[in-house]
Amino acid sequence: MNFDGIWVPIVTPFDDANRIDYPALTGLVDLLVEQGVHGLIVGGTTGEYYALDHAERLATISAVVDHLATLGQRSIPVIAGINSTTTDESLALGKATRDAGVDGILVAAPFYSHPTQDELRAHIERIDDAVDLPIMLYNFPDRTGVPMSLELLDALRARPNVQAIKESTGSIERLHALATEHADHLQLCCGMDDQVLEFFVWGARSWVCGAGNFLAPEHVALYRSCVEEKNFIAGRELATRLLPMLNLLEQGGKFCQSIKAGCELVGHPVGPTRAPLLALAEDERRELAAIIEVLRRHDR
Repeated sequence: MNFDGIWVPIVTPFDDANRIDYPALTGLVDLLVEQGVHGLIVGGTTGEYYALDHAERLATISAVVDHLATLGQRSIPVIAGINSTTTDESLALGKATRDAGVDGILVAAPFYSHPTQDELRAHIERIDDAVDLPIMLYNFPDRTGVPMSLELLDALRARPNVQAIKESTGSIERLHALATEHADHLQLCCGMDDQVLEFFVWGARSWVCGAGNFLAPEHVALYRSCVEEKNFIAGRELATRLLPMLNLLEQGGKFCQSIKAGCELVGHPVGPTRAPLLALAEDERRELAAIIEVLRRHDR
């Protein structure tokens, strides 16, 4: 599977009663398709998967896949995040999302249990055997508590379904190792927004970007400059304009809250985050709004 492009980990909209707002979800899908994104991820961190029950996770994935089919847009691939605290739950999610028609799955380390590398390998291999879909690994130890070591990646070379890695450690040394030692079997995907230019310079051809939910055209433009046109001077200029936003998201400690606030600020409200996450404080919202206004003013 080709993972090139801008992949938006789509938010899960909620209404005032804390239920999933499916019209808002499909409306956001329409907007992202119109704005030229290359793929969608449903059930990722940005989608607050940890705050959804099993039925809700499957329902959101099915809603996106089915809606794209009605648009005649199944050429836009959909990846399902299937992370959970247990292998059995990930297996159940993986099989159900495969049956729903997704094109691939996003696999992270089970959170809280802190498996060893051998246990994590067994977890990934069981999922691969049972689900048999292209896999994008998701290495985000700050969230899961467990890294995906380079030795683990070596051990997975014999698995043809393990095709890409979303790297979210923030380590430039790790980025270099992935780009030089693992490019033969893993497509490298930027999962650290404030390092996107570095990822593209080192050969990454995809970016999973939460702010793509409300700034997709800017993300697509940066991708085109760096990956398609190989114009890193223009890319650096675009990245410089985006950097205040990307820094705020990666370093501000309120990623999901800021993404949802950003959607509202550009005119596409998707409701609140689920507890325990709370809405941005007024000063935080003003800071986010000011950054968005500078970006949009420049685009105009």
